Amino acid sequence: MKYLIGLTGNIATGKSVVARMLSDLGADVIDADVLVHDLQRKGTPTYAAIVAEFGAGILRADGEIDRRALGAIVFDDPARLSALEAIVHPAVLVESERRMAATTANAVVYEAIKLIEAGRHTLCDAVWVVTAPRDVQIARLMQSRSLSEAEARRRIDAQPPPEEKLKHATVLIDNSGSLEATRAQVERAYAAIELKR
Repeated sequence: MKYLIGLTGNIATGKSVVARMLSDLGADVIDADVLVHDLQRKGTPTYAAIVAEFGAGILRADGEIDRRALGAIVFDDPARLSALEAIVHPAVLVESERRMAATTANAVVYEAIKLIEAGRHTLCDAVWVVTAPRDVQIARLMQSRSLSEAEARRRIDAQPPPEEKLKHATVLIDNSGSLEATRAQVERAYAAIELKR
């Protein structure tokens, strides 16, 4: 019986850092954002639907979707963001379920920023929520994605407030300090799962 951890947290809180730590501990990680990248590649049905909805102006010279150009459209317009999610979420659901069924690991981590909003948390044995202060999120976005402070703030503000995620958390990981401090929290929480099996 696979133990399913739903891993979530708002943008730039460090979900991927925690996912890598869980992978190091032996869990199989399925990253919804990586699935989105795969599903949006040229030639896929999801790609065709996105281009039909948003137009050829979102394409790079090589014909692939320019995620930054698409992001500039949807992060400023909740209706456009909803339109994109209506295309992408069903495809991610199907592919993530296929990958979960295929894994042989005892513990599977489903990493998704919209885990709770999409209702996927109800399928999980535990919901891990990664948190970091807003100023840390802004600094990380500016550094990792070369965004201006205004762009970083817009990305954060386009997301639901973190309180909704916190309501559903069975494990809370504070990723505002050092990697060692985060790793200690992850190892403790993962060891507790092992004991329950």
